[in-house]
Amino acid sequence: MRINTTLNYSPNFDQKKRRFKQIKFIIFHYTGMKNEKQAINRLTNNRSKVSSHYFVKKNGKIITLVPELYTSWHAGISFWKKYKLINKYSIGIEISNPGHNYKYKKFSKIQIYSVLKLSKYLIKKYKIKNQYILGHSDIAPLRKKDPGEKFPWKYLSKNKVSLWHNLNQQKLVKIRKKKIDKFDEYNFLRNLYKIGYSKHSYDNKNKNKHIKLLTKAFQRRFRQEIINGIIDKECLAISENIAKNLK
Repeated sequence: MRINTTLNYSPNFDQKKRRFKQIKFIIFHYTGMKNEKQAINRLTNNRSKVSSHYFVKKNGKIITLVPELYTSWHAGISFWKKYKLINKYSIGIEISNPGHNYKYKKFSKIQIYSVLKLSKYLIKKYKIKNQYILGHSDIAPLRKKDPGEKFPWKYLSKNKVSLWHNLNQQKLVKIRKKKIDKFDEYNFLRNLYKIGYSKHSYDNKNKNKHIKLLTKAFQRRFRQEIINGIIDKECLAISENIAKNLK
């Protein structure tokens, strides 16, 4: 499989080349800027200190910003399972979208087609596991919301890109907003850690606030209809299903 891209190299990457086998993750982002031109300028400006490997435009065209075997600066402080500082283990993909601060929009069909095609190419090339195909908010839940609740994780999963649950939607709706007890909350968090969300995501000084942000990150990914940071029986059921089905 070949991916056609336009080259627009960014200076924002580590000079030392990494090993092929170091690449374990795909991380999706939205640009979170008012327009596409501003986003590309920022990702290619050496003063911004940010970049990604690929940029998917609104029209579906793909730009290569950093060659894959170099570490681009897209993830920042980040954690997943035993990994921290995910930049050096990942391919970063920026997708043009104004994000939550600028009238967050649905991703276009042609964008998602390009994301899917690019992802399948990378999965095959680097043998990337579905549990390591993530959003920025998964690996940095206290800081980030992207790619957000409008990103079609369920659709990608049906096409063998990323994780999703296999529970009946009608049954889930019936337990939505139903309260849980402290033991259920403990089990929910335990499931999240098994899935890969990191215990480093919060400290005991702000534990309740941080658990709420962690829950919102999970909801943006797996329960996109309501993002309220409240753990209910639906969230618990989804977390159990995903944790149980991990390979």
